[in-house]
Amino acid sequence: MTTVEQDASALRVITEQIEEAIAAPKCHKCGCFQQTVEAFAETEAGRSKLAPILAQARTVFLPKKYDCLGCPVCYPAIAANAFAEAYPEAGASLDLCPTEESEERIGWPPLPGNYRVLRFQAPVAVCALNSDPLVEELAGTKAAELSIVGSLHTENLGIEHLIRNVLSNPHIRFLIVCGEDTRQAIGHLPGQSLVSLMQHGVNEKMRIVGAQGKRPLLKNLSVEHIDAFRRQVELIDVIGESNKEAILDLALQAAHRNPGPFGGPIPDTATIPIESAHEPQRLILDPQGYFVVYPDQAHNRLILEHYTNQGVLDRVFEAQTPAALYATAIEAGLISRLDHAAYLGRELARAEESLRTDLPYVQDRAAGEITLAPTTVPPIKRSCGCGPQEVCNEKS
Repeated sequence: MTTVEQDASALRVITEQIEEAIAAPKCHKCGCFQQTVEAFAETEAGRSKLAPILAQARTVFLPKKYDCLGCPVCYPAIAANAFAEAYPEAGASLDLCPTEESEERIGWPPLPGNYRVLRFQAPVAVCALNSDPLVEELAGTKAAELSIVGSLHTENLGIEHLIRNVLSNPHIRFLIVCGEDTRQAIGHLPGQSLVSLMQHGVNEKMRIVGAQGKRPLLKNLSVEHIDAFRRQVELIDVIGESNKEAILDLALQAAHRNPGPFGGPIPDTATIPIESAHEPQRLILDPQGYFVVYPDQAHNRLILEHYTNQGVLDRVFEAQTPAALYATAIEAGLISRLDHAAYLGRELARAEESLRTDLPYVQDRAAGEITLAPTTVPPIKRSCGCGPQEVCNEKS
């Protein structure tokens, strides 16, 4: 085939694929389509031979909703590959993939994504690649070893987000890569690209060495990010594995080898420190009154009595579960302080346990020294000598 024939063939493929994207509503708001069109427009061929089809493409653009859907067949990618083959010099310098970084949020994980957070201090993260149902299956187990479980559809922004989210949690020391990698006509290979990153790193242009995905370029990370990620986590490659029990077994084995939080330097990544909680120093009585809780073993139910701070019983509730009692108390406006609500929830749980086990229950004293709220009167001392009526289990 002559050069002229090759050029004509490539232009035909490019035009056909852009026409397919124009006809596909999902492409109209996709960054992959829009950025490819704009990249072509900056080339000599785009300003001449491709100008009519590029102008037509712009007429269907809608505000960008996503960068890439990881489609099994990506029309812009086929067009881009044809362009790069026909015009290798111009194609090599094109910025064809939308890789604009998302804005970080305060907290962990700092970047959005398709994941389920389970436990900050657990040592194992799971990347289920394109097996989205597997994410929910694994997250539903609430396994103590799992920190976060998510999918991964692209080898650029997807891997960038994964790295930043992992680096911001030094407790994650293992990354299990499982599920199905995309292997269609024109698709992404995020799993193979992630494994290649761990094995070979990136070149001077931040392209993943050995990656076979169509756009394995990490534009929004530095070499320091990549090095820190490769030091922090051990990658467990079981691409293709979708059996929940097998993956959980790998997570358990990894957790037994947990070396503890990563202590190396992390470039410009904010981590969440572990803070020591402290016991309350004072207890402020709720202006709405106080509760007395007890299990009624004879009728297998929980009883909740509400008293004003003057010691007057004004409400009595019964239910089978703590949830029914605290929800009713909240709806009735009988709790105005969060610490009082927390205390009530704890005591209702203890009383429910007493019902289940038939062990004796004595209502516990709330923590802290008593401080009167401005609207209360001095608490009444009881004959039992256990203190203010807020924390007394003896009834008049």
